[in-house]
Amino acid sequence: MDGSVWVILPTYNEADNLEAVVGGIRAATPEVHILVVDDNSPDGTGRLADGMAETDARLHVLHRPGKSGLGRAYTAGFAYALEQDAGYVVEMDADLSHDPADLPRLIAAAVDGADLVLGSRYTTGGGIENWGLERRIISRVGCSYARRVLGVKVRDLTGGFKCFRAETLRAIDAASAEAQGYGFQVELTYRVLSLGLKVVEVPIRFRERRLGESKMSAHIALEAAWRVPALRFGPRRWRPLEAARSSADAVPNEG
Repeated sequence: MDGSVWVILPTYNEADNLEAVVGGIRAATPEVHILVVDDNSPDGTGRLADGMAETDARLHVLHRPGKSGLGRAYTAGFAYALEQDAGYVVEMDADLSHDPADLPRLIAAAVDGADLVLGSRYTTGGGIENWGLERRIISRVGCSYARRVLGVKVRDLTGGFKCFRAETLRAIDAASAEAQGYGFQVELTYRVLSLGLKVVEVPIRFRERRLGESKMSAHIALEAAWRVPALRFGPRRWRPLEAARSSADAVPNEG
C-alpha cells in the first residue's frame, strides 16, 4: 500500500458512540490512523477522545471552536491528514451507522486503483436498516434527482462512507467545497467524476444510529436540492487543479 490510511470521524455530541466506533475500527483495521474532528461537543466527546488518544498512538484529535457544519469538519480533517502524508483518506460517520467491518473492502478497492470508493447503499448487495418509509423515499428521490441533474450513473451520491486517494482530494480541491451534509457528499463525488477519475461503488448495509440524535435537517436537504444544478451548470472552481492524467474536457465517469 502506498501511504497510510486515515479515517476521519467528525463528532458533535457522540460521547455515547465514540468508544464503540473506535473499537470497531481498530478491530477491522488495526493499522489505520483515526482522526476525531470534534466541534466543541457539549457532551464531552472531545475530552473523551483526548483520553482515548493517550493510550492509542494512532488516534488523533482535532478540536474546533464550535459547530460549523459537516463539510467544514471534513475539510479540516482532510487537510490535517494530508499534512501527515496520508495515502488514503476515509470519510465515516461516528454514530455506528457505517459498519467498521466494511472498511477493509473500501480501502482494498482504493489500493486496487479506484480514485474514489463509495460505500453504496443502492448498488447490488447494499441496503438500509431501521429507516421508516418516509426517510427511505426522501433518500431515494434525492439520489435519483442528483443523478439525473448531474448526468452520472453513480447510484449513491449522498452517502458519507468514502475512501479517497490522497491525490484525488488534492485534484478536486476539497477545501473549496461549500455545501454541507448531503450536498457536500454530492459535490465531492461530482468533482471526482467531472475529472474523469475512477469511482467504484462497494455495497454496504447502512444502519440507523443506535444512540443520540440524527444531524439530518430540512435545511440540509433543501441545500442539497439547490446546489445540485449549481454544480452542473455553474463554474468549476476545481478545474485548474485537475489530476495530471485528466484532460480539461474529461467526460464524467459513469461508475
